[in-house]
Amino acid sequence: MKKMKLVMVGNGMAGVRTLEELLKIAPELYDITVFGAEPHPNYNRILLSPVLAGEQTLDEIVLNSFEWYTDHHITLHAGWRVTSVDRVKRLVHAQNAAGETLSAEYDRLLLCTGSNPFMLPIPGKDLKGVIAYRDIADTQAMIDAATQYKHAVVIGGGLLGLEAANGLMLRGMTVSVVHVMPTLMDRQLDDVAGKLLQKSLEQRGLNFLMGAQTQALVGGPDGRVTAIQFKDGTEVPADLVVMAVGIRPNTELAQSMRLHCDKGIVVNDTLQTTTDARIYSVGECAAHRGTAYGLVAPLFEQAKVAANHLAQFGIGRYVGSLTSTKLKVTGIDLFSAGNFSGGEGFEDIIMSDPQGGVYKKLVLKDDKLVGACLYGDTVDGSWYFKLLRDGRPIADIRDKLMFGESNIGDVGHQGQNKAAAMKDSDEVCGCNGVTKGTICKAIKEKGLFTLDEVRKHTKASASCGSCTGLVEQLLMFTAGGDYSATPKTKAMCACTDHGHQAVRDAIKSNKLLKIADVFAFLEWKTPNGCASCRPAVNYYLISTWPKEARDDPQSRFINERSHANIQKDGTYSVIPRMWGGETTASELRRIADVVDKYKIPTVKVTGGQRIDLLGVKKEDLQAVWQDIGMPSGHAYAKALRTVKTCVGSEWCRMGTQDSTQMGKDLERAMWRMYAPHKVKFAVSGCPRNCAEAGIKDVGIIGVDSGWEMYVAGNGGIKTEVAHFLVKVKTAAEVLEYTGAFCELYRTEGWYLERTVHYVNRVGLDYVKKRIVEDAAGRQALWAQLQFALDGEPDPWFEFDKAAVDTRQFHTIKIEAQPA
Repeated sequence: MKKMKLVMVGNGMAGVRTLEELLKIAPELYDITVFGAEPHPNYNRILLSPVLAGEQTLDEIVLNSFEWYTDHHITLHAGWRVTSVDRVKRLVHAQNAAGETLSAEYDRLLLCTGSNPFMLPIPGKDLKGVIAYRDIADTQAMIDAATQYKHAVVIGGGLLGLEAANGLMLRGMTVSVVHVMPTLMDRQLDDVAGKLLQKSLEQRGLNFLMGAQTQALVGGPDGRVTAIQFKDGTEVPADLVVMAVGIRPNTELAQSMRLHCDKGIVVNDTLQTTTDARIYSVGECAAHRGTAYGLVAPLFEQAKVAANHLAQFGIGRYVGSLTSTKLKVTGIDLFSAGNFSGGEGFEDIIMSDPQGGVYKKLVLKDDKLVGACLYGDTVDGSWYFKLLRDGRPIADIRDKLMFGESNIGDVGHQGQNKAAAMKDSDEVCGCNGVTKGTICKAIKEKGLFTLDEVRKHTKASASCGSCTGLVEQLLMFTAGGDYSATPKTKAMCACTDHGHQAVRDAIKSNKLLKIADVFAFLEWKTPNGCASCRPAVNYYLISTWPKEARDDPQSRFINERSHANIQKDGTYSVIPRMWGGETTASELRRIADVVDKYKIPTVKVTGGQRIDLLGVKKEDLQAVWQDIGMPSGHAYAKALRTVKTCVGSEWCRMGTQDSTQMGKDLERAMWRMYAPHKVKFAVSGCPRNCAEAGIKDVGIIGVDSGWEMYVAGNGGIKTEVAHFLVKVKTAAEVLEYTGAFCELYRTEGWYLERTVHYVNRVGLDYVKKRIVEDAAGRQALWAQLQFALDGEPDPWFEFDKAAVDTRQFHTIKIEAQPA
């Protein structure tokens, strides 16, 4: 197939991250050409501050070397500025410093033009020695100036201005910071934290002119700046003036192309420009829902979504980002996120120790953390950010919230360092979304011993660098002598010291067939187990030894024993199965008759395209099932729940495949499948994905040449986009791959572990190795599942075979006895 042409304008962090994500999922789809105005490969702009401070070199902050572009067959034109784009002919025109020109055709265009520093429109702004702080050239100009001149003035007391001032001071210059507001970093810190920061920086040697308004820059006879003049007439000497008063999205090229621009290049949730669907934009130049982001974490989130759509997978939406801030000045710790200002309707929790240089402010609303401002002690910043992002209610931990994660009772790591206290699922690097578990796994499996190695393999701390200290802790914690090569496993419950995997392994290795045998073999502390471990052990037995181990209904949860969902008023809901969401007039009539006959108060269509009868009395359940005459929907069980479909090619003019039939085939093949947790499928007939296949345990999307398959999505409290697994041509292959994945999950997943968590635990590469790369193994798994499901009864109708205790549905009548 002939490759399409992708041209990217801009060679910065957001754009190249988009290419990295694209190459992961569709490495052969495009011929890629990149135009970068700077004569450098992609580098970490965020780490220019440590370079200025002398803590790192320019070579050390390069993210993708020139060789990387060559290795990935990317044509890079470094030092070429794009001058115009012809959207009709789809041609990009560029020019270099020597005046040479060239053009490139595109099928898709990615605009990553970044932002421009804002220069105050005052007299003298064009003098020599007046610069912005934006790129390698600016950084090098400041380093050079520090070797020749003495006095520097930084205009702007925000994040970038303070980092520039600190770097110049460390280079030996006398530095004054001019800020028009009364406190530093007024957009990121409240007044108290801002004043603590100013005090700390003054102790280091920086001078501050707060509330000062710059009127003009004064120049000498050689045309170089000599002083800065304020509105009150006073002057301060300046051999170098750095303006760090903000940035503006660079939309000049986009406007010349007549793209819609408003606070940036306006894009939709798929990062396509609203003017031209062939053109995408990510990074500081893009305006999404009225916001242009200037921090790296949101830009990398945009990159992932843009890459997904450039790869023509058609799933994933960018809905905006919650941001946090840390200052990259060695020895100063500050963190802020969310609405840290508070105000009417908000509640503040404040801890202030000015003498010790520690200040914490947490802002609450409606039993949730909505903002945090930390100075001097930021060790729990990532934890607060997680609480804030997840919207977790904090009533149960409110009295200990201020004292951090390590003091919450259920964590149990008080007194240990932050690395030890974190859970594997906790995020360490917010910029790149890297968790502790990912880092520790890479350190152990790849034998990593240096920070650079960890950055290379995981990207943790490779962006803004604010998590570097925590990554170093993890490195020492994992590779050092204090770390056990075999980490402790969390026990299933208080009845045993064994974890889920140990129980699974014992059942398989020793062919244990009864719950009592498992308890005896593994020396259970509680002879009969409890409500947590008995259902797990029961599931492990029947999934490991189908047709040999017997299901114990009394070791299932109440819903599975009753084969219906108990509601808060004690009644039950009944959801009959509708194959692929399709029904008939006859089925609808039977449902209507049952509703009338048993006076069922509520009938509702579920999110999975089925009909829910709510308010059924327990004693009526058997009769309702019989009268409906439809199979059990297993809406109560850890089993296959729904197979959601769109109408597909049978009816839809956009459809490329018959998604309804595919959904019915999948559901009929696997509808009696029990699993570690509930499982949901969806089948979309085209990449428009009306069935929401991208957030299902197994999602199937029809394309012109067959089916794309996705696994381990989750639409629950925390939505997770499914991972691309494979592209197949036939419906039979869809069944085989789906069944193999489900059987792998059934036999290796831990009880109550969703597919998303299973795949995160074992790794997507492992799943692909077992399912995609090993054809014989895949076919064996599919055959194994078919064997397990063969003859599996419908619990609504085959009571005896399903071992349903029907006595539970009978009302016990108690008659008064004569005295």
